Amino acid sequence: MMLDTCKLKSACNLPFVYNKKISTAGTSNADVPLADPGMYQLDITLRRGQSLAARDRGGTSDPYVKFKIGGKEVFRSKIIHKNLNPVWEEKACILVEHLREPLYIKVFDYDFGLQDDFMGSAFLDLTQLELNRPTDVTLTLKDPHYPDHYLGIILLSIILTPKEGEHRDVTMLMRKSWKRSSKFQTQSLRLSDVHRKSQLWRGIVSITLIEGRDLKAMDSNGLSDPYVKFRLGHQKYKSKIMPKTLNPQWREQFDFHLYEEKGGIIDITAWDKDAGKRDDFIGRCQVDLSVLSREQTHKLELQLEEGEGHLVLLVTLTASATVSISDLSVSSLEDQKEREEILRRYSPLRIFHNLKDVGFLQVKVIRAEGLMVADVTGKSDPFCVVELNNDRLLTHTVYKNLNPEWNKIFTFNIKDIHSVLEVTVYDEDRDRSADFLGKVAIPLLSIQNGEQKAYVLKNKQLTGPTKGVIYLEIDVIFNAVKASLRTLIPKEQKYIEEENRLSKQLLLRNFIRMKRCVMVLVNAAYYVNSCFDWDSPPRSLAAFVVVEDMLEDEEEEDDKDDKDSEKKGFINKIYAIQEVCISVQNILDEVASFGERIKNTFNWTVPFLSWLAIVALCVFTVILYFIPLRYIVLVWGINKFTKKLRSPYAIDNNELLDFLSRVPSDVQLVQYQELKPDTSHSPCKRKKNNLG
Repeated sequence: MMLDTCKLKSACNLPFVYNKKISTAGTSNADVPLADPGMYQLDITLRRGQSLAARDRGGTSDPYVKFKIGGKEVFRSKIIHKNLNPVWEEKACILVEHLREPLYIKVFDYDFGLQDDFMGSAFLDLTQLELNRPTDVTLTLKDPHYPDHYLGIILLSIILTPKEGEHRDVTMLMRKSWKRSSKFQTQSLRLSDVHRKSQLWRGIVSITLIEGRDLKAMDSNGLSDPYVKFRLGHQKYKSKIMPKTLNPQWREQFDFHLYEEKGGIIDITAWDKDAGKRDDFIGRCQVDLSVLSREQTHKLELQLEEGEGHLVLLVTLTASATVSISDLSVSSLEDQKEREEILRRYSPLRIFHNLKDVGFLQVKVIRAEGLMVADVTGKSDPFCVVELNNDRLLTHTVYKNLNPEWNKIFTFNIKDIHSVLEVTVYDEDRDRSADFLGKVAIPLLSIQNGEQKAYVLKNKQLTGPTKGVIYLEIDVIFNAVKASLRTLIPKEQKYIEEENRLSKQLLLRNFIRMKRCVMVLVNAAYYVNSCFDWDSPPRSLAAFVVVEDMLEDEEEEDDKDDKDSEKKGFINKIYAIQEVCISVQNILDEVASFGERIKNTFNWTVPFLSWLAIVALCVFTVILYFIPLRYIVLVWGINKFTKKLRSPYAIDNNELLDFLSRVPSDVQLVQYQELKPDTSHSPCKRKKNNLG
């Protein structure tokens, strides 16, 4: 299958060396003025590799290729497992503004959970390419530290064409990284349209991972601990691990954004989890979205290649959600007709129309002040990332400025009113990943519509302030009934969340939180014990009557799982201990969060949820008054037992736990807490003082 991605690039002025075998006969591009601001389209087909270096103990490698320009990654190929002569046949489309900067090709060996091994690199001089003519290129891979070692070759096909007028839509923006001056400002404005279009997805791919069948046994006990990884472009998702089974039942649902009209290729790999060592590869398969019809659910049974077994999926392609980027002068809510249409869409009369469309969010990112210095010049190159669950949009970069003005409007479709809007400010760096400058997290239910507020930027953990404030104006319109119904279904999981790591401070904090919850239970036990001691006769008498009516026969359960002990090496034991500590850390967090969420439900931390709980209890009380309990239990039992028959691929859920998952824990309350800005350090304030 061919994968077509398209990326935007801006050039840098860096010296280079390259290794290539290319014909330079005919009209070379070397004579083209390098200062020409016109765009060039570089269409590259990554063909294959030959005689690549072995990096794994089995005498093979799992190679993949990166393309870089100006220190920025513009393309990454799929991984070819256990092959020193891989065939990719993948396409990349790169928009190039100058041809001075060479294309940097790097090959790596994929190692799950470890640092990938370097397999060689090469440079390609773009000025030596002929315009409008396909060129086959053979690159010899080298290691700068061992220049005499032969590491194999990479074969490419390249077409370089000048671009004029409208540019093709792109899937990712790479910002400028050259030295900025006034002559490039108009160019930056011209590219902003491409930037805006590049982030807007054209549809949603909804995927439900149902089950696996007859997977390959990878462990000595004849079983596996399988999980599945999905990848569509730069989007990734990892399923939960199902221990000790060859026929796992996942029942997980998630969404990807679809950026290309013709669809795309979803790469799927199945793995066996191994503690303390590299996970075992079970098999791979692909889904070609271009052959699937839209607005229809497709059941797919996919045979795993390079392995054994099948994966069963449900895939649905739907039209794009409401998402847009515009300038501050173009606001949907300020246009009276558009505002009325939005209000009508989420009116109480349209309760059962598209239950997934809960509401509308508009975010105005206006400016920031007093940001942290990130560059050696005493300035920063800030840009802003706006995230709502898995929806992620970016502003343009304002170069060499600690008080940037973006003046952009972002609109999102709200699928869960209990979502949290995250706004993060980064500093763009040419040679490495962006530097973190600050972040704020704002629950949608805490937003005051139409009010421009200054939010103090916090650190990555959202536990304390960092330098600078950001000015936002946010509007939320939603249907309260839809929002209430969506509260009782599983919460959407972010597929770009980092995995938890062992932390002494975090472990101690979770232990203290757990201790508080236990003390609440201990105090409740003391209270119950005081009833038996007749410290308060009326209270003890009431307790005696209640307990007498509730006595039931005790049931004893004695389930013990015998586990086979396996001999492990010292390193494996260290990894196993670390995983146990991480598990304990996570369990403490879950238990403590559960207790804190129950407490926060009753102390009205989120009034919407507390009112929802009261309304639900009142409705249940009224139903119980008019309908005997045995009929309610009968209906509940029939629904429970026939659920699999009516909807065999439905995802199981517990409505009460789904409700509690929306209530913030004490840790989240600290993260969501707004800090008051220090107006004495505001640039505007200092300017007024200087004038005075």
